[in-house]
Amino acid sequence: MIGAFDGSHRNLSLSDLARRAGLALPTAHRLAGDLVAGGALQRNDDGRYMVGRLLWEAGLLAPVGGALRQVAEPFLHDVYAATLATVHLAVRDGDQVLYLERMMGRASVPILSSAGSRLPMHCTGVGKVLLAYAPPDVQARVFANLTRVTPYTIVQRSVLSSQLGRIRRGGVASTAEEMSLGACSLAVPVIRSSDDAVAAAIGVVVPNLKRDRQRLLGALQVAAHGIGRQL
Repeated sequence: MIGAFDGSHRNLSLSDLARRAGLALPTAHRLAGDLVAGGALQRNDDGRYMVGRLLWEAGLLAPVGGALRQVAEPFLHDVYAATLATVHLAVRDGDQVLYLERMMGRASVPILSSAGSRLPMHCTGVGKVLLAYAPPDVQARVFANLTRVTPYTIVQRSVLSSQLGRIRRGGVASTAEEMSLGACSLAVPVIRSSDDAVAAAIGVVVPNLKRDRQRLLGALQVAAHGIGRQL
């Protein structure tokens, strides 16, 4: 039942909870009551359910990205201070990009990502970085499902393949309104110095990349090198 919640479904009615969990309504009602009593779920005044404090506290103990986030956080703050752009830290989770951290201010570009959310790899900056260094079977599955999110999303396999090659050669990925209209991104890999493996990707999201691309790229590269050296 907990799996019914995700980044796009943060609070659910009982009927939606039952449907997404594949449970009969009476069963969902009983289980939801038990989870609320135990603190795993919270029931709002309007009757909708959301993840409770118990799961939030337990999630902080999860090993996924824990050490990486701890190492990366001061460097991400440096990038934000230098750019005032939305800053992302992400890893690959199966065939999607999982956002471990997002830093943004009041003037940041409106975007879909949030910490803990998953988005397609082929149309996000950090996702393209991770896809470029992903195993061939992952790339094959992603290429078989190149869905169009905006009119500018790259869905031509040949074009995306060429982009991934340039990312591997140059160590930088960019997007232009491919995930959200009015938002462009720039991202680089975090390479672990101990084994030269790509451990994550960091990126920024801005209205456009025409003026400040080199300044943004420099801030990202310094941060990625610092994170990789400490991992």
